[in-house]
Amino acid sequence: MSNSYFQKEDQFILNCATKYLAHSGRPTEAWRFPVISTYAGGATDFADPNSFDDFNEVTFIYAAPANAIPPSVGVVGTFGRLYEPLPLTRASFEGELTRYFSVTAVVPKAQKHLYRFIVDGQVLIDPVNPQQETADNGVVWSRFFTDTYGEPIVLERWELAILSRLVAHLMPFRTGDAKNFLERFYNYLDRGAKDAQFGNIYRLDDSVGEVNYIDNLLAREESHRLADYKICLSIIDQVLRQRNPYTEPSRMSVEIYKDLYNEMSGGFVQGWDYQRYSSPQFFLYLLRRHVVTGAFCHPKYGGNAGAAGWAYLEETYRKPSPAPGVEGDTYFDWRRSLEPAAGGRNQDYRG
Repeated sequence: MSNSYFQKEDQFILNCATKYLAHSGRPTEAWRFPVISTYAGGATDFADPNSFDDFNEVTFIYAAPANAIPPSVGVVGTFGRLYEPLPLTRASFEGELTRYFSVTAVVPKAQKHLYRFIVDGQVLIDPVNPQQETADNGVVWSRFFTDTYGEPIVLERWELAILSRLVAHLMPFRTGDAKNFLERFYNYLDRGAKDAQFGNIYRLDDSVGEVNYIDNLLAREESHRLADYKICLSIIDQVLRQRNPYTEPSRMSVEIYKDLYNEMSGGFVQGWDYQRYSSPQFFLYLLRRHVVTGAFCHPKYGGNAGAAGWAYLEETYRKPSPAPGVEGDTYFDWRRSLEPAAGGRNQDYRG
């Protein structure tokens, strides 16, 4: 099934191209390519519509130079057979062929893949997509990942470990009641077979996957902020080692992290390398924004693992009990808005 492909309507391709590619100079929001969207049918070898929720449409768009239209364009990648390129079709507008070529592959969710274009026999990385990855043999590929991808991409393990400790001080999930709730919630997911599609989310942090969300965000939508994280996590590592040279930063006491957090909030951190990064307060602001978003975003973005953040709000904020022994309805009925595959009960919504 991962090798299925089809052609989207020309209007869809041209809408994407007009919005993000047809500008003079540098394309806007280039991270949107290839286009990752909900799969709702179109590939001929899908017999069971109930399987649609497990897949994404991945639309590859190649913008050829206006004065050098190639005779053929294909795409090859780990999502299909590496020896069998998928052919891209040239889109037309009002009967006239345009310079945009496209093809849409059906790819399982929660996967990362590498790909390259083959343009008139020449192998190229995607000139628009900023995501790139170097293979073990030194060859550079373009990269994409589908919804609910649950593994770190751009941050190293030691960076993730420190980040998880910082995250723990920014959200309400460190309290005893919240931890008990999350343990019960995730254990239920582990028993849920297919319903546990988010059960393998990367949860180095002890909350709802905010660290995984931040890593995925830095790999795509906010890749321009990756340098902020790399520099500041390195500085924080140095600061913490100065304060306790005998313990790994990821294992240091809560008190050390509280002190660091308070200093960052106040704008001055003892031992901070201000030549490398001038404002620890700004980095804390950036981190807060990402953490809150990751805790309560749609799970397809890599955070709110298994919709646990929403489930926590659902349980925490309830109306008064209408009668003794009867639990009040929740103020946050998120299940009305999501499809059953994502833990909801809406039959119309498809991600």
